[in-house]
Amino acid sequence: MPSSTKRNATVEEILAAVETAKERVMADEVKSYTKLGIPKAMAYQMVASRFRQKSADDDPDPFEATTQEGWDG
Repeated sequence: MPSSTKRNATVEEILAAVETAKERVMADEVKSYTKLGIPKAMAYQMVASRFRQKSADDDPDPFEATTQEGWDG
């Protein structure tokens, strides 16, 4: 049985891997929206708003409704 050594990843390597994965997912979603006929700039804005880190004082995202309101309000 060969001996194996474990390599520890640095925090920077982990953050870079997460950021790369996030960018790939965002690119795939933008591509999907453009296939549906949504302009690329609008698709990117929609996807970016979902992936943006939110703080407590941010305005609510209009694409992520938290209440179920009808057209009448």
